[in-house]
Amino acid sequence: MSDDFQSRVTAAMANPQHMGELPNADAIGTVGNADCGDMLRVWVKFKEEGGRKVIDRASFQSFGCETAIAAASLAMELIKGKTATEALAMRGEEFAKDLGPLPPTKVHCTSLVEGALREALAPVGAQPSPAPSAPTAPPPSLMDTFNQPAEKKGGVKVVFLKQIGRAHV
Repeated sequence: MSDDFQSRVTAAMANPQHMGELPNADAIGTVGNADCGDMLRVWVKFKEEGGRKVIDRASFQSFGCETAIAAASLAMELIKGKTATEALAMRGEEFAKDLGPLPPTKVHCTSLVEGALREALAPVGAQPSPAPSAPTAPPPSLMDTFNQPAEKKGGVKVVFLKQIGRAHV
């Protein structure tokens, strides 16, 4: 990870914007990444402006790394004033452009933001056509992850503790 990238993430983390639950939200989206354990929920509130239904406010909660939090914070600001369709057309790279180029191990953070917004906004706006330059499959939602059959690899590992007297070690 470059020092420049890390300093930008640290700066974004020093004053994250739009964190926390948004009471009376019009739309809510939640996604998680089973590989890294990150989870993100977004809340969106709309208003009428010039005959259009646009995003008035958006907020998020994240159980994830600093990069996921920084990207979500930036994204909530970027989608304000856009229609659901316009916000759905945005891609992960746009959400993190102020952070600079992401290391390959952090690209999933912007996919998480994109996925949470898709979960919240898809019912509200029409799904945009995929961006021609970088078509990607949407990240799985938490519901998708739960509905997938369990694989042989990974999963839960059960470790039995030896009992000595009455105490477990």
